[in-house]
Amino acid sequence: MARPGAGYEAAVPPRPACTYTSCYWFIYNFQIPLWKQKSGHGDEPVVWDYHVILLHVSSGEQNFIYDLDTVLPFPCPFDVYSVEAFRLDDSLRPEFHRKIRMIRADLYLKTFASDRSHMKDANGEWQKPPPPYPCIETADSKMNLDDFISMNPEVGWGSVFSLSDFVHRFGSQTDYSYSLEGQ
Repeated sequence: MARPGAGYEAAVPPRPACTYTSCYWFIYNFQIPLWKQKSGHGDEPVVWDYHVILLHVSSGEQNFIYDLDTVLPFPCPFDVYSVEAFRLDDSLRPEFHRKIRMIRADLYLKTFASDRSHMKDANGEWQKPPPPYPCIETADSKMNLDDFISMNPEVGWGSVFSLSDFVHRFGSQTDYSYSLEGQ
């Protein structure tokens, strides 16, 4: 399996040094099938309500994906992740076609807020134990998760892409001239 070259400078620490959370920097829409996930069985996809990973746009020939939930390398070359984990929308029913909201890391860190209410059931009980660290909030918000997982480009921050546009834009066949400046 392809690994970063000797000159690659990692965007985040090694996987064991990362704190697991459900939120990082780029978010998919609801009902997202992804393959090569730790909670998957064999070659079956895991269908997430939403899933968040980091895209590192490298100055080298290859971009990298950081996904704490994958069995693929960490980081994983974008093209490998694309083939192994994304796969194509062509064989999926239309309601499972993926869209991606991509947000610059600095903007995400300044604006994202979650009071974890989405982790509780109808009776207000935790569906699973919450993370041990405090809720994330900003001066402006205690909860704006819906703005991040909405695939309406008029809502929230960043840019919304179809999966095919995203793969075309950030795969190794491109020149990486795309910028999220101002997004």
